[in-house]
Amino acid sequence: MEAAAYIDINAPLVERCRLNDRLAQAELYRRYSKAMFNAALRITGDYAEAEDVLQESFLSAFRELSGYKGDSSFGAWLKRIVVNKSINCLRQRRLQLVPLEDFHHDAAPAAEAVTPHAREEAEEQQYRADVLRRCIQELPDGYRVVLTLYLLEGYDHLEIAGILGITESTSKSQYSRARQRLRELAAERGLS
Repeated sequence: MEAAAYIDINAPLVERCRLNDRLAQAELYRRYSKAMFNAALRITGDYAEAEDVLQESFLSAFRELSGYKGDSSFGAWLKRIVVNKSINCLRQRRLQLVPLEDFHHDAAPAAEAVTPHAREEAEEQQYRADVLRRCIQELPDGYRVVLTLYLLEGYDHLEIAGILGITESTSKSQYSRARQRLRELAAERGLS
């Protein structure tokens, strides 16, 4: 069995964008803006900054399309730009990783609630997801960024270390502490 070459479904649009086709740029923006905004928001934790990151990311992507070689999807390439710009935004706010001495290992993991009816269960899950999203936004920047990159964006600790300019062990410890703090915040809001 031969391995098939990767073909990006957006290749024709990307080629049109290389020719400064504004309609193609608008279509790529329409396809990716929501997902990229959400990634930026999860990392920056600030709606206005996420909007700025989104706009800057698309401008950079369209200016630097010559750097896109097509060996991965356009979306993956664009996401890398969004992640890097989000991290740079945090660095401008002087990203501070929380020292080990300030961390406590006391809380138990949150338990899953089971409701008798499917509708009630769906509503409960939505409520819990909303509370959890707010809890993530309350994490210190260092915790939130590592947690987001690892858990939500799919980067491994070695990649995160390279992106943030930290050691792999620091990434792992920040992730562990982020999870623990998230459990504590969730417990405070009755999600335990």
